[in-house]
Amino acid sequence: MVESEAVALAHLGVQGGHFCWCPPPVVLVLSGPSGAGKDAIIKQFLREDPSFHFVVTATSRAPRPGEVDGVDYHFLAPDEFERLLAQGQFLEHAVVYGQHKGVPRWELERALAAGRNVIMRVDVQGARTLRRVLEGAVYVFVLAESREELMCRLEERGSDQEEALARRSAEVGAELEALPEFDYLLLNRRGELSEAVRRLHCIVEAERCRINRPAPRICLPEQGGEPASAAPEREEAQQ
Repeated sequence: MVESEAVALAHLGVQGGHFCWCPPPVVLVLSGPSGAGKDAIIKQFLREDPSFHFVVTATSRAPRPGEVDGVDYHFLAPDEFERLLAQGQFLEHAVVYGQHKGVPRWELERALAAGRNVIMRVDVQGARTLRRVLEGAVYVFVLAESREELMCRLEERGSDQEEALARRSAEVGAELEALPEFDYLLLNRRGELSEAVRRLHCIVEAERCRINRPAPRICLPEQGGEPASAAPEREEAQQ
């Protein structure tokens, strides 16, 4: 018996004389251009499926008014962030406007140890990094129906200056080139958020039924994370 067959049969059980399928947890990684609507999709998705744990990003910046530690971000002092980084406690990290942001390893480990499904969002570069250190995750590329719609959404938010908008528009082409690195494309058309969320539920169900999907596993040593100075400088994404 080959390893994949043994893994598949390990998830097939019998209860009361009936077969039951007990797959490993699903880890969803949502990414895509700024303005695609990742945050809106995740918020509605979590309301409809609370079995998923949302991974809260860590940052070295101070909280803004109204932000809650452990809910909006894990707010860490710069030296604490760098200490954890040196210990390999971030699956992915970057420098955003001179401040560190990272995906905490402990968030994922605790959720998987409890048998929970996981959802997180990162930018396209972050998704590429996660591919190298996180096996068994499902990568979903979120996209609006057009480049014009992406820019329209960012303009409606009013949080970017004209120069920043032009820069984000220029980045879309490079982000689209990363599409083949993902497992699924999720279109989030204007006025059709519920449909996008429905399709995400369909992706989850398909992955739960996939026979040879490997269990999520972190492939990153506890010690020896790359030094803080090696973190890429990136602009904070608008979701």
